[in-house]
Amino acid sequence: MVAATHGFAAPSAFDAANQLYFEGRFAEAAAAYERMIDAGRASGVVWYNLGNAWYKAGQPGRAIAAYLRARELNPRDPDLRFNLRFVREKVTGRDVRADPAWRRVLRALTLNEWSRLWAAVFWGWFVLLMLRELRPAWRKPLHTASALAGTATVLLAIALTAAWRLSRVPTAVVIRTEAVVRQGPLERSPVAFKLRDGSELVVQDQQEIVDQGRTQQWLRIQDAGGRMGWLRRDEVVVTQG
Repeated sequence: MVAATHGFAAPSAFDAANQLYFEGRFAEAAAAYERMIDAGRASGVVWYNLGNAWYKAGQPGRAIAAYLRARELNPRDPDLRFNLRFVREKVTGRDVRADPAWRRVLRALTLNEWSRLWAAVFWGWFVLLMLRELRPAWRKPLHTASALAGTATVLLAIALTAAWRLSRVPTAVVIRTEAVVRQGPLERSPVAFKLRDGSELVVQDQQEIVDQGRTQQWLRIQDAGGRMGWLRRDEVVVTQG
C-alpha cells in the first residue's frame, strides 16, 4: 500500500503517481516517483512508495534499493521496516538474519538526529560545568550529573562517528535477474559467481575501463557470503556511500 501525504511540494505529481499505482500500472507509477526524485522532490514517503511500486512491478532489487533510501530518512517507520524485511525474504527464500545489534542502534536515528542529540548533551554538560564554576556551593550536588553528562557526551561522540562511517560505506543492490560477477573488470574475465536480483553488496572499489573501444564502469564487490569479484556498474543501484 502506498503512503499518502499532505502539504507536499507538488501534490498533483504525487497524487498522479499514487493514482497510477492504484490502477495497477506499477512500472509507470515507479517512473513517476523517480521523476519527482530527479526533480529534487524526494522524501521518505516518495522513496517508500517507489519501493512498493517497484516490488509490484516485479523488480525486487530496485524495491530494496528504494526502501534503503527511505530508511535513511525514516529509520523508525514500522511499515517500511516490514516491507524491507518481506522483500529481502522473498529474494533469499528464507528468513533474513537481523543486523548486528550495534548496526540496529546506529540506524535507529538518522545522522542528523545523532548530531542534534550529541549537541544537546554536549551543551547540557557545558552548562553544568559553568554552573559548578559560577556557583561553588553547587559543585558537590552537580558532581554526579556533570560526570554522567560528560560520559554521555563522549559515548554519543563515538556513536556519531560510527554512524557517519557507516553512512559512508558504499553499498549496492543487484537490479538484474542474474548478474554475472567476474574475476576481473573485463567482459572476457572468467566468471567468479552469479547473483540474483535483490542481492545486497558492499562496494570496495570502482574502476572505469576502456576495452575494445568501449568504456565501462566496474565495481569490485563483496556479497553477504564474503565472496568478492567484479560487476558492471549498470547491473546495480548504489544505495549508500
